[in-house]
Amino acid sequence: MSLERAVQIPPLLRAALEARGEKIVGRKIGFTNREMWKMYGVSSPNWGYVTDRTVRELTSTRVMPLEHFLEPRIEPEIIFGLKAAPSRDMTEAALLDCIEWLSLGYEIVQSIFPGWKFTAADTVAANAMHGALLVGPHHAFAPRKTEWQRELASLEVELYCNGTLSQRGGGLLVLGSPLHALRHLVELLAEDARSSPLRPGDIISTGTLTLAMAVGAGETWTTRAFGIPLEGITLQFE
Repeated sequence: MSLERAVQIPPLLRAALEARGEKIVGRKIGFTNREMWKMYGVSSPNWGYVTDRTVRELTSTRVMPLEHFLEPRIEPEIIFGLKAAPSRDMTEAALLDCIEWLSLGYEIVQSIFPGWKFTAADTVAANAMHGALLVGPHHAFAPRKTEWQRELASLEVELYCNGTLSQRGGGLLVLGSPLHALRHLVELLAEDARSSPLRPGDIISTGTLTLAMAVGAGETWTTRAFGIPLEGITLQFE
């Protein structure tokens, strides 16, 4: 599939999701981690829809069944909740004022292409590989806006599987900061006449802080964050 053909798919996908009763509640940004580009044959970030059926709160979802996912992988991510709609011409300060809360959470990504072998165009057509989004505890953004801005670029994370360290990463891997990823998403949507802009209340997952890791039933995954006051998060698979 050509990229020109692939970009025609997301509006059709959105219509299909809404036709079966799902509500679009935000976007996920994919491939913000440049270390993954060569691995998966892509050269820039993309985005996909998240819906009220794919988003869950970690406080009420500690166990995730794998039966509905294809070759699932886990990604620790910074997630934003918007209180205002950002625009591409906003200053940095104005963009920060659009954020109501942030959290550390997980995205479960999946591949309809066996062995995770695909082209950049394939990922656009496949809703940026989105499977599910698990949102950790919410933290108000405005009261410590300056601190969050600094910490999001410098935070470090460790990802553990069954208590064993699997990956290290951090905010710099997400286009330099998850805030930069949000700005990039706003610009991507502004350049695409087929897509709708972000709205107040949207949930934005900004891209993985580590490499995406394959998961299996019976595994427990934990992420710890350093340099930022965000709780560690844990998810078990069955």
